[in-house]
Amino acid sequence: MFSFRTTPIAEQTDKALLSGPVGVFCTQSCWNASSGKYLWEVFRERGNLKKLFQPEGEHIFFDIEDLKGLAALVVEIQDVGSRYFPYTIDVLRLMNALNSLSEPPALYIVDHPNPAGRDVEGTIPAGIADEWTPAVAHRHGLTLGELCYLYSDEIKAPYPLHVISAAVADTARLLMPWTIPPAHDFPGVFTPYFYSGGSLWNDTNVSPGIGTKRPYEIIGAPWIKTDTGGMPLLEGLLARPLDYLPVEGIYKGTPCRGFQFILLPGARYHSLLHTLQLMHWLSGRYSHFRISEGLYTRLADPVMAEYLRGELTFDVVQEHVKEGEQRWIRKAKRYLLYDDKPIRIK
Repeated sequence: MFSFRTTPIAEQTDKALLSGPVGVFCTQSCWNASSGKYLWEVFRERGNLKKLFQPEGEHIFFDIEDLKGLAALVVEIQDVGSRYFPYTIDVLRLMNALNSLSEPPALYIVDHPNPAGRDVEGTIPAGIADEWTPAVAHRHGLTLGELCYLYSDEIKAPYPLHVISAAVADTARLLMPWTIPPAHDFPGVFTPYFYSGGSLWNDTNVSPGIGTKRPYEIIGAPWIKTDTGGMPLLEGLLARPLDYLPVEGIYKGTPCRGFQFILLPGARYHSLLHTLQLMHWLSGRYSHFRISEGLYTRLADPVMAEYLRGELTFDVVQEHVKEGEQRWIRKAKRYLLYDDKPIRIK
C-alpha cells in the first residue's frame, strides 16, 4: 500500500503513530523551524518513541533486532540528489531490511525538496556496482520520497509506504533545503550541484576539498600546479587557482594546490561529465595521478570507465550519457509526486 499525504507528520492520526511503538530514523535535518523540535521529540513527548536511529560518522547504523516490534518507522533525512549520498543509501538498506521481517512496521518518509533540483546526470548502473548502489542515475532529480516510492516498487515491499509531502512542512516554507547541512561535509548552497561528480574524487589521490570550507567545489593535491593550460571548462563555470591547507582528509596538514570551481548565476552544471573530463586531463598531465578500482565500481558504467582508461573519446561518452539520462527520466516518470519533472542538462 502506498499513500502520498499532505498533512504534516505530527498531525497524522494513524494509530501506529499515535500509540504504537515508533522508531525514528533521522539526521539533524529533522528539526522543525515552527515548533523548534526535532522529529523524535514529538514521539518522545507522546511516550511511544521506542528506538532512535541517528548518524554515527558517515552512516546511520541499525540492527534487524531493533526493527522488530515497531508499529511505525518514520524517516526524515535531507537527501542531496546523488545516488552516492551515504544517508540515502542507508534508507534503502533500511527498506530492504524491513522486507526480511515477518511483521514489518509501516514506513513513513517525511519528504524534503531536492537541493540539487530536478536536473539529471548520468546513467543507471550497467557495470559492476556496489551492492547498495541504487538503480538510478548518478544525479537522479527526485526527492527522497519519490526515490523510496520507486525502490519500494522494485523490491516489492510488503509493508505500507506513506510519503509526507515536502510542501506541507513549515520548515520547507521557512528554510531553504541547505540551511541545515545534510552532512558534516555538505556545507553550502552550491555543494549539491558539484557532488554528483565531485564525490568521485574520493576514489583518486586528488582531494575534493575535504578539510576546507568548500568541499566538492575544490580539487587539489600537493603535486598539482595551478596553471589552467588545457583544462576543460564548461560554460558558466570559473576555475580559481588557490593554495590551501586541509584540516582533514587524505592530505590533512599538507599544503595543497588546486582549483575552486565557481558557478556563475543561472548556470546549469553537469558535474559528472566535467569531472570525467578533468580526470582525463589530469591523467595526461601528471604521472602522480591515480584512480582506484573503487571509482569504477561507483561509476558502474563501462563506457565511462573506458573513457578514463583512454580507450574512448569524449563525444562517445557524451552521447552515451545523453541516452542514459533519457532512459532514466522515462523510468522515473512513474514515481513523480510533484508537478515539476526531472530534466536533462543540455
